[in-house]
Amino acid sequence: MSRSDPHGLLLDQAQDKVALLDDEGTYTYVNAAAEGILGFEPDELVGTNAFEYVHPDEREAVRRTFEEAIRTDEFTEVTTEYRHRTRDGSWVWLESRMSNLTDGELDGFVVSSRDITDRVEAEREREAATAHLREIAAVSSDVLWMFDADWSELLFANPAYEDIYGASLDEVRGDPSTFLDAVHPDDRDAVKEAMEALSAGSSVDMEYRVNAAENYKRWVWVQGEPITEDGEVVRITGFTKDVTDRRRRERQLVVMDNLLRHNLRNDLNIVLGTVEELEAEVPESAEHTAVIRRVGESLLDTAQKEREVIELITDQRETDAIDLRGVIEEAVETVRGRYPEGSIAVGDLDAVVVDGRCELRSAVIELLENPFQHSDGAPTVTVGLRRTEAGAELVVEDDLPPIPAVEVDVLTGDHDMSQVYHSSGLGFWLVYWSVELSNGNVSVDVGTGEDARGRGGGGRGNRITVSLPLASE
Repeated sequence: MSRSDPHGLLLDQAQDKVALLDDEGTYTYVNAAAEGILGFEPDELVGTNAFEYVHPDEREAVRRTFEEAIRTDEFTEVTTEYRHRTRDGSWVWLESRMSNLTDGELDGFVVSSRDITDRVEAEREREAATAHLREIAAVSSDVLWMFDADWSELLFANPAYEDIYGASLDEVRGDPSTFLDAVHPDDRDAVKEAMEALSAGSSVDMEYRVNAAENYKRWVWVQGEPITEDGEVVRITGFTKDVTDRRRRERQLVVMDNLLRHNLRNDLNIVLGTVEELEAEVPESAEHTAVIRRVGESLLDTAQKEREVIELITDQRETDAIDLRGVIEEAVETVRGRYPEGSIAVGDLDAVVVDGRCELRSAVIELLENPFQHSDGAPTVTVGLRRTEAGAELVVEDDLPPIPAVEVDVLTGDHDMSQVYHSSGLGFWLVYWSVELSNGNVSVDVGTGEDARGRGGGGRGNRITVSLPLASE
């Protein structure tokens, strides 16, 4: 077939590379698509052996496929994939279809080839990702799982399932409904509702008890996501994490909190009541009883903040959108009411809504109130709020001596939890945990004020900056 032949002219318009090979594999014709795919002009290939361009790793297999096809008596058509060298020495993947059909007008056997490099590379990346996922899943202590849309088929689950749920993977594969047998009877209705929600296209985040062999004493945290295609749920996937230890610690913490708080309040109320009787019976003891009263009331206040801290770190509530400017304005009024002798100057307050825990309200009050609690006079406190590209910055400044380093470390999260904490209270812990659970951070600058002559760096003054993320719109 020549380039002036009508059939040759027509084949030159094809996107696939079309070639004719003789029974030795020599090119007798190549269409114009070869240049776009391989970089070779057709005439450069004609007269050369096609197999010399095939990658050595696939060459013999491709040659064998071609020879078996052309030597078969009955009509046959085969397809093979291989790498073909290009003019610049690189390789492209081709999918070639060849048959043993010939006639008098064709000078050889027809081989039609298309470039599948992108597809092969995508498949290899997918296979590599799948292999990595299976490796991770095999050693993960969390359960990774996938079901079909109606929970009738378990598509994937790693070995951690058997350890956490105390059930056989083979049984669940054979009958996915047996999955519920591993769930505490009191939790099954909630789990069924969650499964229905996932099938309907909603995400799920929940905790429940599992493992009948351990009397359902294991707690798991489960997050599930529906996988949709063209608006229809086709699969459901997620992970399960064993949170038994966390649940146990939380219960222990709450029990100790209730016991300590109850006993502390009762005992302190007895102490303060006795102080009142002593003051009435022995007036000259007032100077000494005042100290007892002040310390007792401080301990009661600490007990209340301890309650707030316990609730904060054991509560699993999600963050929410919070009007931070409104929170600051309310906090300013609250602290002004408690300390009318002091001064709170309100600077610019940008309108900004952040994503945070509701306990941020208590944290802002604590930051504004702290200077008054640690001052013998009437401190000056300034508060401001500005919107940033990343979120919001709440800044509280005072004119007091520098905050002790141990307190600064608490606010910034740098305190070594294994070390004894000698502190004046739990207020800064409340601030730190409120901000930390709101995905924010705290920075502290000390000695930011002026000395008696109005010079900067006079060793007084503190600036606390709380950075928080913006709420999603």
